[in-house]
Order: sequence, then C-alpha cells, then structure tokens
Amino acid sequence: MELPDDAICRVNGDASMFSAGLTALLLQSLHPLAMAGVADHSDYRGDPWGRLQRTSAFIATTTFGTIADATDLIRTINHVHRSVVGVDHRGRPYDARDPHLLRWVHIAEIWSFLECHRLYGRQQQTPDLRDEYVRQSARTGRLLGARDVPESADELNAALAEYLPELESSPAAVDARHFILDEPPVGWTDKPAYRMLRHGAVAALPPWARDMLELPDGPFGSRDVGIALGVAGVATLRWVLDAVDD
Repeated sequence: MELPDDAICRVNGDASMFSAGLTALLLQSLHPLAMAGVADHSDYRGDPWGRLQRTSAFIATTTFGTIADATDLIRTINHVHRSVVGVDHRGRPYDARDPHLLRWVHIAEIWSFLECHRLYGRQQQTPDLRDEYVRQSARTGRLLGARDVPESADELNAALAEYLPELESSPAAVDARHFILDEPPVGWTDKPAYRMLRHGAVAALPPWARDMLELPDGPFGSRDVGIALGVAGVATLRWVLDAVDD
C-alpha cells in the first residue's frame, strides 16, 4: 500500500486523471495489435461506463489498495487475458499476454497520466516526482506481465519512442477516436465539461500521435488553446470534487 505523499498517489489521485484517461486510450489505440484486442474482445462501445468503472477500480486498487487486493485483481485480469487472442486488420496475430504488447499498454498509460498531471495537475511536477512515479508504477506493469518496464522518466520517454515504428492509425483506432472524441456517451448537460477535457486530452498527446490520428493541435489550430481548455475543465472538476469532499 502506497503512502499519500508518494508520487503514484499524488498523480493518480489528481483530477487531471479525467483528461489523462482519454489521452491514454487515444495513445494506446495506435498500436494495431493492442487495439485489435480491445476492438475484438472489449465492450467499450456497448458499455463504456462499465469499462470506465472497471478501469477506475483497477487504478484505485493498485494505487491505494492493499497489496493483497491489488494482487488478486491483477491475477483476475491475467486470467481474462488468456482468451484475448486473434488477428488484426492485416491478419497479424495478437495475444493479450504478449509481454511486448503489455509493455506498450503500460508505457502509453503512465506516460499519459504523467503528462496530463504536468499540464493540469494541482501540484507542480519535479524531476524527482516524475522518476518516482515511473518507478512505483513499474511494479504493476511487471505484475501484469510486461517486461523491461521503465524505471525513470528518461527511460519512459525512450521506451515510448521505441514503439514508433510499430504504430499506425488502424481502422479500429480511427473508430475508437471517433467514439471517444465525437460520439461520447454523455448527456447534453455534461457535454461542455467533457469538451474541455477532450481538448485537454488531445493537447497532451505527442505531436506525432495527433498526426497519426489526424487531430488538430487544438481549437483554432492552437495547442495552447487546447491546454487552456484542459486546465479549465480539470479545475472545474477539481472544484466539484473538493466541494463533495467538504
């Protein structure tokens, strides 16, 4: 169990995670084999909120829960992954237990969480916090079956770059992009807030990822505007959450 002041608790417990989750999904979708597994075996379109709830529960348990609870949950996930096999749109086989694909999912996720926290987090990041976050997150990645996971921010950035030759905007990635950004399953009263989080999520992506997904840098072609909207959206949610806690 992590301590409240640990980097992983500060990052994963921050309201910036609302944008970070969208950034992570968009970035992860660019690996065609990983995305094929999601498209073929996930019910994210039919039950998006159920999937989001399960993802949130996983992050909460592995960050704030006991070691026993986190281990049990990861054991269950690893069991489910046994049946996640198939071929992508080019006929290339995938297996959700492949350490290389698990490493990609882990890297894309923690890179996104860390970047959105840097842009939209309550507390300013330091190099030490970034390194500690990557190191503490590595344990979960290894338990899920990833190998050679990064242990520092520099290693994380290098690992992300290693995957570039394998990434592409597959048909499944394009479909996921439209669902996440253009067809979100939210009511009309929630759409203004979601729109700000969405712009923030896109602005946090690496430039090459936005290019692959054919996304603009931001509203009016400005990444700065996208970041400003992300800041506003996260700040609004943070205010709501703080008011509920009070």
